[in-house]
Amino acid sequence: MPSSYIVGWGHTRFGKLDQVESEALIAEAAEAALASAGLEASAIDGVFVGHFNGGFVRQDFSGALPALALPALRHTPSVRLENACATGSAAIWAALDALESGRLQRALVIGFEKMNTLPTAQIGEVLLRCSYVREEGDTPAGFAGVFGQIASRYAERFGDPSDALAAIAAKNHHHGLANPYAHMRRDLGYDFCRQPSDKNPFVAGPLKRSDCSLVSDGAAALVLSREPLAGARVAPVRWRSRTQVNDFLPLSRRDPTRFEGAARTWGQGLADAGCTLDGLQFVETHDCFTIAELLEYEAMGLAPQGQGARVILEGHSTREGRLPVNPSGGLKSRGHPIGATGVSQHVMAAMQLSGSAGEMQLPGARRGAVFNMGGAAVANYLSILEAA
Repeated sequence: MPSSYIVGWGHTRFGKLDQVESEALIAEAAEAALASAGLEASAIDGVFVGHFNGGFVRQDFSGALPALALPALRHTPSVRLENACATGSAAIWAALDALESGRLQRALVIGFEKMNTLPTAQIGEVLLRCSYVREEGDTPAGFAGVFGQIASRYAERFGDPSDALAAIAAKNHHHGLANPYAHMRRDLGYDFCRQPSDKNPFVAGPLKRSDCSLVSDGAAALVLSREPLAGARVAPVRWRSRTQVNDFLPLSRRDPTRFEGAARTWGQGLADAGCTLDGLQFVETHDCFTIAELLEYEAMGLAPQGQGARVILEGHSTREGRLPVNPSGGLKSRGHPIGATGVSQHVMAAMQLSGSAGEMQLPGARRGAVFNMGGAAVANYLSILEAA
């Protein structure tokens, strides 16, 4: 597979930005990405926009918005991609396909979302469309209810994972303190995350508010190139492998306590990269809910099925552990603006691998992985990235 490179990136702060227009978010992230790549917008051959929407904003046809944010893109081909919570990775994959085909030389990928435009109940209704609506569309508590059911099934089969879930939440909030882009830079602590309270009530099954990612607005952008750029202000990062594996959409068609599609993605991706987990210095993974991160430990091979709790309880996934997971704070602390998430995860990884992650920086980070999923491990994307 031909090599492709991340040669620039930009990122807005994630948070409740309901008064900020989509075009402004796009402009902030894209302008920063182009500046770090040392490029003018006119040097871009194609734009790929990740935007879930689903009714959060009236403006669909968002593939046309970058030209309003950056008028120099007026005549540049631009397209929107959507794949549930993996929308950002879908946009990246489309850009990489265009680059590696030889059709484009340089591409701009922008992921964005404005979620805080609707009342909470309607936000839940929009997100629940990422489930199999025919069977799961009336799940109480929305998508949190879907993952609450997964957590309940896991507890029935393997024992209560609540200690581990609280430890995952506490870890990611602690990591997020160092992330200037994070929605919530607050160290909640294990005790707060473990005990239900007025400020941390149960939401669905064993999941409490602290087990759920935030409803966020924001944008992130990448400049991708077929070769490193001499004028770039950041060190290039390249793909060692990239993988997508899908699974059945209905949970009724599979074992909800095992993310089989994710496990296949990891197996194939590591094999294609010619490395093992021991060859990675970190992972940015999709912790939309803490039970998701727990199941992803098992999918990536850090523990056998049913034993993922020991990964966090023994400290293996902390900054100081065997394989730091979500050193950026993950979706739990950084936030989860749907269309921006996959792009944001790649920005966080590129910052680590280029040595420009500031207080988030891990020593000796030369190779890492990004796992992003749409739905409950339905559309699974894995990037193995390394410093070029």
